[in-house]
Amino acid sequence: QVQLVESGGGLVQPGGSLRLSCAASGSIFSMYVMGWYRQAPGKQRELVAAITSGGSTNYADSVKGRFTISRDNAKNTVALQMNSLKPEDTAVYYCNGRTKLANSWGQGTQVTVSS
Repeated sequence: QVQLVESGGGLVQPGGSLRLSCAASGSIFSMYVMGWYRQAPGKQRELVAAITSGGSTNYADSVKGRFTISRDNAKNTVALQMNSLKPEDTAVYYCNGRTKLANSWGQGTQVTVSS
């Protein structure tokens, strides 16, 4: 089991940027895919971005061209750079990591985009 802890959320104006970070208590080398999910009030949790152990990435259509996911295996972290933020990006963002046998989640970090 790996513990995941998110940080970097906060309040930002539309058009601004935030960088979220997910720190793992153990090695993320065994996690073949890691991702960021988000959940807004009254809505389903959705996948925002994912990255495989090989570095392949995938993004939700709503964030393509604005968000970038990256991972640093040496530091056991995964990050989400969010640019050109919109009010509809407001949600709690969760870090996720999946191995062959387990699925780990962070506690979430609030992102609020408002003027």
